[in-house]
Amino acid sequence: MFPPHAHPAARYSAAGPSPAGAAVQERRPHPASRRTDLIHTAVRTSPGESSEAPWAAAARPAAARAPKAAKAPLCRLALSALLLVGGLHVPPALAAFGFNDVAQRARQLAEAAYKPPAETLPAELRQLSYDDYRRIRHKPERALWAQAGSAFEVAFFPPGLNYTVPVKINQIDADGVRELRFDPDDFDYGGGPVDAAKLKTAQGLGYAGLRVLTGKRGRQGGERKEILAFHGASLFRSPGEEEQYGTWARGLAVDTGLPSGEEFPRFVEFWLERPAANARELVIYALLDSPRYAGAYRFVLQPDKHGSVQDVRARLYPRAQAGKLGLAPLASMHFAGENRPARGEDYRPEVHDADGLSVLAANGEWIWRPLSNPRRLLITAFGLTDPRGFGLMQRDRDFASYQDINARRELKPSAWVEPSGGWGAGQVELVQIPTPDEFNNNIVAYWVPEQAPAPGKPYDFGYRLSWRTAEAPHPPRAWVVQTRVGNDRQGADNELWLRVDFADPGYAKLPPDRPVRAVVSVGDNAELLETRLAANPALQGWRTTLRLRRADAAKPVELRLQLFDPDEQAADRPRSETWSYVLPPE
Repeated sequence: MFPPHAHPAARYSAAGPSPAGAAVQERRPHPASRRTDLIHTAVRTSPGESSEAPWAAAARPAAARAPKAAKAPLCRLALSALLLVGGLHVPPALAAFGFNDVAQRARQLAEAAYKPPAETLPAELRQLSYDDYRRIRHKPERALWAQAGSAFEVAFFPPGLNYTVPVKINQIDADGVRELRFDPDDFDYGGGPVDAAKLKTAQGLGYAGLRVLTGKRGRQGGERKEILAFHGASLFRSPGEEEQYGTWARGLAVDTGLPSGEEFPRFVEFWLERPAANARELVIYALLDSPRYAGAYRFVLQPDKHGSVQDVRARLYPRAQAGKLGLAPLASMHFAGENRPARGEDYRPEVHDADGLSVLAANGEWIWRPLSNPRRLLITAFGLTDPRGFGLMQRDRDFASYQDINARRELKPSAWVEPSGGWGAGQVELVQIPTPDEFNNNIVAYWVPEQAPAPGKPYDFGYRLSWRTAEAPHPPRAWVVQTRVGNDRQGADNELWLRVDFADPGYAKLPPDRPVRAVVSVGDNAELLETRLAANPALQGWRTTLRLRRADAAKPVELRLQLFDPDEQAADRPRSETWSYVLPPE
């Protein structure tokens, strides 16, 4: 399955409007001093316990990690001999190649001046239409490891359209490291205008990316189930358990949303570690390059019944200081939602691949920020220390909300980032860009460290990235189901009504004489006129209705809402996650 956008990086870059949009920053306070009537505070969330990152031991010298190896006992040598004589199959060892080798390449790149990639694509490939490009398919029988009985196979994306720069791809096995060179016969061109015979004599051709398939057959039959794809710039994504691609991840974000323009790093080379026949994970190494950063990445792909997980380890080598560095970036599309319906006569009530940003702070507070398609660039942030997770989530799983039998947006996966070790102080930043249609990734979220890496010094970080549909992470108590915004026809022109619905797992157990209470705070650009809270049996939860008057429609309005039990009003354990909404300026 090819990604739906012809070139997400290029289209996202073109989507950015004038940078004169609104910027709002929200700082999360320490739980003991949190004031629910304020949104802006100067105190950061209390830091969580920091533990050594999982790759730290591997980065230490070998002498510091383990004692000197002793000679093998005689009985062990005898057992080895028996295994050989008995003819038992022992998988051959892989070549001695790993993360440190890729890191060495990245360091060498960073020490030299950046060289932009050369575009050598023939005109017939560069001039392909989007539909012609989508018709080109990698032949299943030509997939890497297709004939080896492996639990994984790898197919490749063809060059063409906007994918004009080849990506070098290598295999690591017992014989060493070897390049997998482009072969036009790997592809079925679907009766399109491409002449495969001419491509055999073309110079400088290479694959545009790769996709990983698992041994389980897909629901469509025939091909194996696709579980991960790298395609364009540093973009990659997984379809989740419903086999529907949606949100993207990126290797790195540089200067996203800044007036100076964004820099798009690229994965320029991959190494695929050949798995054993019964392997449950696949290891992929990647080399990243851009004008200001080079980097080494290690992806450990683990498919499961709920989707897939990638454990990511990265080491960056800065060439120069960036204006803003974004780690573990996610990119998605939000054209229309419950809070901002589609304009015109679009028959679809909602059009989005993600409907909110979810953040889990070190102190256990869950924060939910509904996404929107603003009329102007909108950048907001949550200041945190050692975040436990963040993600772009698709919570609405009702087909009736989308009415799209082709895109099936109710099946799009949520993408969730869990930092490895302590990430220290920084902020989760959310960039929302106006888009006129659903063909742009106009939503980006990432972590911005408070201390950016200095040029010439390596910077290590890691995280786990999970792609889920039915089993996506959410708070253990009440969470936001939907946010609706509208005007009251009988009210003043500058009055707005907001309705926020919470699903509550403990709804049925709550005694009638213990009503839930809503605690609301509003920024200085609006006045809260009325708050109502009512049970919502249809959702087994609660509906909070807010009526407010906005002072200046050209400025955003910040709103914050939590549900509490009466006897927990002064405690730190609210009944719900924090609904933190920014009403975009008009």
